[in-house]
Amino acid sequence: MKRKSYGFAFSALTALFFIWGFITVVVDAFIPRLKEVFELSYGQAGLIQVAWFLAYLFLSIPGGILVAKIGYKKGIMGGLAIAGLGCLLFYPAAAWRVYGLFLCALFVLAGGITILQVAANPFVSVLGPEEKASSRLNLSQAFNSLGTTIAPIFSAAFLLSDSILSSREIETLDEPAKVAYLSSEASAVQLPFILIGIALIALASLFGFIKLPRLLDDSPKSSLKEALKHNNLRMGVVGIFLYVGAEVAIGSYLTNYFLSMNLSDIILNTPSLSAVAETLTSLFSTASFAELDEKAVVGAFVVFYWGGAMAGRFVGSFLTGILAPQKVLGAFAVCAVVLLAITINTSGLVAMFSALAVGFFNSTMFPTIFTLSLHGLGDSKPQGSGLLCTAIFGGAVLPPTFGLTVDYFGFNIAFLLPVLAYLFILYLSYKTPSLNSKRA
Repeated sequence: MKRKSYGFAFSALTALFFIWGFITVVVDAFIPRLKEVFELSYGQAGLIQVAWFLAYLFLSIPGGILVAKIGYKKGIMGGLAIAGLGCLLFYPAAAWRVYGLFLCALFVLAGGITILQVAANPFVSVLGPEEKASSRLNLSQAFNSLGTTIAPIFSAAFLLSDSILSSREIETLDEPAKVAYLSSEASAVQLPFILIGIALIALASLFGFIKLPRLLDDSPKSSLKEALKHNNLRMGVVGIFLYVGAEVAIGSYLTNYFLSMNLSDIILNTPSLSAVAETLTSLFSTASFAELDEKAVVGAFVVFYWGGAMAGRFVGSFLTGILAPQKVLGAFAVCAVVLLAITINTSGLVAMFSALAVGFFNSTMFPTIFTLSLHGLGDSKPQGSGLLCTAIFGGAVLPPTFGLTVDYFGFNIAFLLPVLAYLFILYLSYKTPSLNSKRA
């Protein structure tokens, strides 16, 4: 009976992982639209990512304290409701065309997702034997990656399908046409996020009726100070910071890296690769393949980087179920380092595919580091989860550092930054205590 309860709870939580992965990528689709509609500089458009990651920085630890007091279930419900409210705030932001309100809505949405992560990640880790915690979280995170893979198709169909006029083109419109255009732009943003917001709030209500096991003491005596006594948690916070930063940095600059090697001509002159590029671009663009610029041609292959993370998490779920999670984490870190070494010391298609393959080995790092870091924390797991989710802010620190390094020293030197991150994760895999598994 207990196993059935845990199985249902795990399925419900895994659905949430899919949802927040989906929403995270949909938000990224706003950057090119908002830049043109609000006539923003690249720096102003970049505030979208800043608003998103600031939620992790400022709300993760308070979220952990909150979850410790009210429990995982109520924490999940609260996160869903707050995220839903953030989505609904896009309606007035789009209608009034106030960029500051857009950023506020994004922060509220990201805040809800942050609390959801703080509650859901450790909840999955305690739904069963501790030695299988990494396997469970890898599987849930695999569905998170599935959401990030599907989301661009949704974005292309509902958010970015119509053409965006430049500021110069908007100025040439007469007043009625200008009002009509801006109204259509607002509608393109409003409807999808109203539907997502209503769905999230409805899901929060539904979770109120779902019977989930209570896995925290009624009056937990744990604290942030108690959680920080665990060395595996302190190392895990650094590991998550470096992992997220390395993954986002590589993924964000792959297109530019491929362009720097003039790979578009090689792809177009290789029938098999040209066919792959044409197929992928047709999913995200209504323009004919011949009309696409070289950025779109090489950028199409970045889907293999993020798609590899999804495939790797399914594989990682299996591997961490039969092997010690530390060994899987260490092996994946070694593979990532080797692939980046190949990237640094080669060029052309070899460098391209070795860089893309890093995505597969990134896959298991977050869930495995997360569960290893929470090992032995007991009722301090919510606070530990809050600290680990705070470390996701690495995604806002390492990418610009990577970019500055490229500006001054080139890509080959910049790739040494994620190499150092993966070497620390390798070190972490050897220093983290065992999960008392009888497996090798």
